[in-house]
Amino acid sequence: MAPVFGTRLRTSGFTSGSTRGSTRGSNGSTKGRLGTAAVALTSCALLTAVLPATPAAAADPVPRIDLKVLVVDDGGDSVAAVTSELRSTGVPYSVVDLGDPSRPTINAAFLSDTVSGRPRAKYQGVVLPNEAPFGTDSAGAAEQAALVAYEKTFGVRQVDAYTWAHPGVGLDYTSEGGWAGTLDGAAATVTAAGRTGPFGYLDGPLTFEDNAPDIGESYGYLARPREGFTSYVDAPVPGGEGRASLLGEYAHDGRRELVVTFAYNQHQRQFRLLARGIVEWLTQGVHLGQSRNYFAVHVDDVFAPDARWDKDRNCTPGDIDCGGGAEDTTPDIRMTAADAQYAAQWQQSSGFTLDMVYNAGAGEEWKAEHGGTDALTARLVADRAKYRWINHTYTHPFLGCVQNVSVVPWQCAKNANGTTQYMSRAEIAAQIRDNHNWAVNKGISVDRTELVTGEHSGLKTLPQQPADNPNLAPALADNGVKWIASDNSREPQQRPVGSALTVPRHPMNVYYNTGTAAEMADEYNWIYTSRADGGSGICESNPASTCLDEPLDEQTGYAQYIVPQEARIALGHVVANDPRPHYVHQSNLAEDRILYPVLDRILADYRSLFADSAPLVNQSQRDTGTELSRRAAWQKVLDTGKVTAYRIGTTVTVQAPNGVVVPVTAPEGTRKQLLLGTSLFGTPYAGRRSAWTAPDLLQSAVTLRLPAV
Repeated sequence: MAPVFGTRLRTSGFTSGSTRGSTRGSNGSTKGRLGTAAVALTSCALLTAVLPATPAAAADPVPRIDLKVLVVDDGGDSVAAVTSELRSTGVPYSVVDLGDPSRPTINAAFLSDTVSGRPRAKYQGVVLPNEAPFGTDSAGAAEQAALVAYEKTFGVRQVDAYTWAHPGVGLDYTSEGGWAGTLDGAAATVTAAGRTGPFGYLDGPLTFEDNAPDIGESYGYLARPREGFTSYVDAPVPGGEGRASLLGEYAHDGRRELVVTFAYNQHQRQFRLLARGIVEWLTQGVHLGQSRNYFAVHVDDVFAPDARWDKDRNCTPGDIDCGGGAEDTTPDIRMTAADAQYAAQWQQSSGFTLDMVYNAGAGEEWKAEHGGTDALTARLVADRAKYRWINHTYTHPFLGCVQNVSVVPWQCAKNANGTTQYMSRAEIAAQIRDNHNWAVNKGISVDRTELVTGEHSGLKTLPQQPADNPNLAPALADNGVKWIASDNSREPQQRPVGSALTVPRHPMNVYYNTGTAAEMADEYNWIYTSRADGGSGICESNPASTCLDEPLDEQTGYAQYIVPQEARIALGHVVANDPRPHYVHQSNLAEDRILYPVLDRILADYRSLFADSAPLVNQSQRDTGTELSRRAAWQKVLDTGKVTAYRIGTTVTVQAPNGVVVPVTAPEGTRKQLLLGTSLFGTPYAGRRSAWTAPDLLQSAVTLRLPAV
């Protein structure tokens, strides 16, 4: 077993050395299990990636390089953005805070030492705020010199998170054919060198965001490269000639720096698109952690009708908080057979599968009230193999406390002794069981372990119901449910519900109670315009919201404003390595079919940006729950310092506790050593191969053989 060694730096990752100071933590996550034979063989899971052999003289041992990144933090947005990508990917890192007077001094002893007679580099890459962040006094100069010597000795790369254009980073001054200013809306491009290098997963133009025309969102320096500088991202020089660099590699004096000359934060699309390549460049393509671009869409209430927004009362008749005393004459919104046929055709043409989250009992009730036939159900059942299906309970009741709707807002009904009345275990279990059995009897393939409750009910609902229905978890166990959906806007973190785990879902601002674009614009205006403009004023009183400058035109507002806005938000989740699904409702596939323009925009934007090597990952609720669970377990072992990972020459070893599968990313062509022979490691994505991995049965280690460089 490889030695485990400690650190007192603020760290997110495994223990990496006996140094003094403070370190802060954060990054990836995952949970998994090893076979019983593997558990018996070893107390720690060993993962070894073997590169082509490089013999070393006995007198000059090949150094050990720990698979961990050093982040030197000045508190700026750019360093925070790179750190967020390391965390999201699952790359271990340690942070040295330049503003902390008790921080460790960066010197030779901090950066390297000797283990078992072998030189050790404690970090595989370094992230700096800029090329020289330590100051110009003698102490700062000494730290800078120590870092330079370290990078040259061990071949460690450095990211300059944001700096200005000057010869010290391999660029001309902007006065020499370059430009400096606001980059909002700038049409940047990944160069040929970038596409054959770390950014080969990008295909199209890299346009800088411009979400508020009156506010500068990005500032940067366009500059011409000097000798040793290779531009990876460039843009036309405004008012000048040719193109100039915004991001590139500066190779000089035996070192390599990735130089970024534009400001950014972790949420801006231009950074999110480049973040993967920055990490791959920094780690030279071999690191712990993995990343994908995920997108799944759950369509709730399939077979059931949805209530319709009332433009006059600015509420939804049928909802328990819609007052006014007027008779409810608005017709409900429900898909037709033609809508179902269109959905199947759209899936085929778009290459994207929807998750149909169904309420069979609500559909049976509708059929009984409409002459005993239902063309919608017949069409969807006939096309059942074209969709994924998720249990949404039989009739969509509220599974939490018994609601007292005689008051607005509603309250939980109380028993005589003052305790809360809850729906019973038997009632909840029947809702799950009956819906599942209906689907099985129709020949629909449905995963018993997945569940979405109506309105995410049964889970805590603030402020009225501050705790889960205590009968929910036993009812889930009765039906074998392991993954229950939750609302990401309320509970973004996965958590247990008895033996089940939540799967947070992103709500999309395509409202359940609207079937037409005009209805959608009207309700959007009510929520997002001021009282002076005829709206609810919610946007004025809610600090997390912003009011529209003026109400949207009901005829054009949806297509011109809401669609691009919602597509931009959803795509932001997609490119942030966020596996959480999005959810909408069957009403959005009916009448004007208002969901499709949003999905079409997301898919078109994505495919224009990314190469075929980085496809969207459209996975099931169970797979998403598993991914989130594994990430949480991985994060825990990193935060507790229970992972040791390093490279010695052409061999990489990762040591983690039993039961924790480890995310690893390696070059294309990497093979996994089996008991007899080898197999191709992982799955391809964005020009690399990656997987959650652990020793196979009867093995105490995982060995990966990388192709020759």
